[in-house]
Amino acid sequence: MPIFPAETPFFYRNKLEFTFSNKRWLTQDEVTSEDQDIQRNALGFHKPGLFDKIIDIEFCHLQAEPSNIIRNKVREYCLANDYDFYDLRNHGGLMRSMMVKVSSLGEVMVLIQFGRNDEQKILDLLNFMVADLPKINSLYYVVNTKANDYFYDLELTHFHGEPHIMDKLGEVVFKIGPKSFFQTNTKQANNLFDTVVDFAEFQGNEIVYDLYTGLGSIALYIASKVKSVVGIEEIEAAIQDANINAANNNITNAEFYAGDVKNILTPEFALKHGRPDILITDPPRAGMHEQVTQYLLDLAAPKIVYVSCNPATQARDLQLLSPKYRVLKSRAVDMFPHTHHIENVVLLALK
Repeated sequence: MPIFPAETPFFYRNKLEFTFSNKRWLTQDEVTSEDQDIQRNALGFHKPGLFDKIIDIEFCHLQAEPSNIIRNKVREYCLANDYDFYDLRNHGGLMRSMMVKVSSLGEVMVLIQFGRNDEQKILDLLNFMVADLPKINSLYYVVNTKANDYFYDLELTHFHGEPHIMDKLGEVVFKIGPKSFFQTNTKQANNLFDTVVDFAEFQGNEIVYDLYTGLGSIALYIASKVKSVVGIEEIEAAIQDANINAANNNITNAEFYAGDVKNILTPEFALKHGRPDILITDPPRAGMHEQVTQYLLDLAAPKIVYVSCNPATQARDLQLLSPKYRVLKSRAVDMFPHTHHIENVVLLALK
């Protein structure tokens, strides 16, 4: 089937992460310049192939306002008040990264990562953001002294506003937290999930398993179209969000489990919930664990709808499933305009 195009190639991302660095990527003219006062600090994106060089971004075409306003105001404040930007090579500095989420409903969440616990400077910056950037609905921060920016294993501090922002897919309203996984292109996510629905051809009486469910976005999206849906996700915070979102949307036929899919999806699990009529799987880029693909062969659901952000590992998994399944349909969805990345949906049927 033809690729599902993105109608909106600009300002489509609901989440972006910007990096602070004391090693701004310089143009060739700046490199050869004798000017000793060139500003070296930056807040923006990594230069491809150079982990410690950051391109300073004045205007970003990927995320809607107030994203640019927030980023530029925070940078200006930090420069004016001598905040040291992070040294990505030597791992030192106060200002480390900033995540901005802007929902399709216009709500905004910001998470600041600091490289050390300078309490006064942290408090001063956050108070400035609350006073001068009133469009922020939810403000978090975290002190991260590790060698990487991964914060999902850290305790975040909620500083201002609501603990969540709200977004909507189809008729389902979602509470989104700082650690929540949510499709980064909300408009195309609706088209992606509609493709899943189209491939599945739900009749209303199906038992559905949703593997790697995240915060239950697909499971809750399809809940009104099936008898029951069971979601499995490794990140416990995401499952907590899934249960909250199910309750908030009065969805009573969805159930969620936290844990590694290869450990949760067992014969006992299938005995408890019933053999699925349709199985949906949307794994991370690494694809499904071989133990999971083997169990899917044993489970023998009549249909599998496989959603993937990495066609290479999807192709590998389809080959592993080929002893019992044949591919009926495949459609790519352009979720990430201006990049080579796509989401690909494949329908498999039991032979």
